[in-house]
Amino acid sequence: MKYKIVIFVLAGLALIALPLFAQQFGAGWVRILATALLYVLLALGLNIVVGYAGLLDLGYVAFYAVGAYMYALLASPHLTENFEWIAQLFPEGLHAPFVVVVPLAAALAGLAGVLLGTPVLKLRGDYLAIVTLGFGEIIRVFLNNLEQPINITNGPRGLDRIDSMHVLGFNAGKGIEIGGFAIPSVTLYYYIFLALVVGSVVICHRLELSRIGRAWMAIREDEVAAKAMGINTRNMKLLAFGMGATFGGVSGAMFAAFQGFVSPESFSLQESIMIVAMIVLGGLGNIPGVILGAVMLSALPEVLRYVAGPLQSMTDGRLDASILRQLLIALAMIGIMLLRPRGLWPSPEHGKAAPAATR
Repeated sequence: MKYKIVIFVLAGLALIALPLFAQQFGAGWVRILATALLYVLLALGLNIVVGYAGLLDLGYVAFYAVGAYMYALLASPHLTENFEWIAQLFPEGLHAPFVVVVPLAAALAGLAGVLLGTPVLKLRGDYLAIVTLGFGEIIRVFLNNLEQPINITNGPRGLDRIDSMHVLGFNAGKGIEIGGFAIPSVTLYYYIFLALVVGSVVICHRLELSRIGRAWMAIREDEVAAKAMGINTRNMKLLAFGMGATFGGVSGAMFAAFQGFVSPESFSLQESIMIVAMIVLGGLGNIPGVILGAVMLSALPEVLRYVAGPLQSMTDGRLDASILRQLLIALAMIGIMLLRPRGLWPSPEHGKAAPAATR
């Protein structure tokens, strides 16, 4: 136990010092770290649905979009510019406080998760994946077209001029200076995301060890047997969808505050597949594995930008850098899955996967 505490303390100090070291090489590296933490938050939420409850959700990015647009609408001048009655109520602009918008985004995304889960309770496997995939695409198409006849989302042009995160006079959009050492805005967002990830890890760990977590895993292993043992599979599935979607909504709100701009292009099917790949690559149902997979797949494309450029130069520009980068990512994923089919850091074997006892 003492060794675990020491490891946690050292890891915490390393994570706190990491952006301060990275910012010496430019803000871009800190932005990569902050984005990786955002994807960790998303992967932890999807792990509840896929890893714990065994419900393959390919439309998870829809809840990410719901949270992002909720924050963007309530923390930007878009609504006051397009609706006179809102402008009359808020003559100085609708700039809702961060502590109000984020819980609303989480609640709305959670409600969307329950609404998605209700009609698909009887579906499993591939059929469930197809339906959730369709739900994610429906949300993206709605966001892309809700500018006529009433301009709500501004269509494919997206929403800009979104307020940065500000609480009680603290504005994360502006850097601060402590003892003559400047901490830029992107580093402040890194620390905020880090705090959210730590809180999410604690919540997920407690859920995994709780009666609810054990019920989810029983449904994942054998739903018929779980129902025979008295588990209310309907409510447990809806709870999994709602809890996972809540994480997605919070992540979306953080993304909108961090970027200052959102558009439907940020919530494509490729994003959903990438998030699923993160938890599969890291290890389904295992929190350390999910974190490792999310960090690798979110940071790897950005790091490979520095590799694809020289390779493109070596071929006299005959290879497109973006395509080459995707090829390198695909090769890395194939290699990992061939060598580690259960993920880089799989959960301890249990249930059906447990090996036969030997004497």
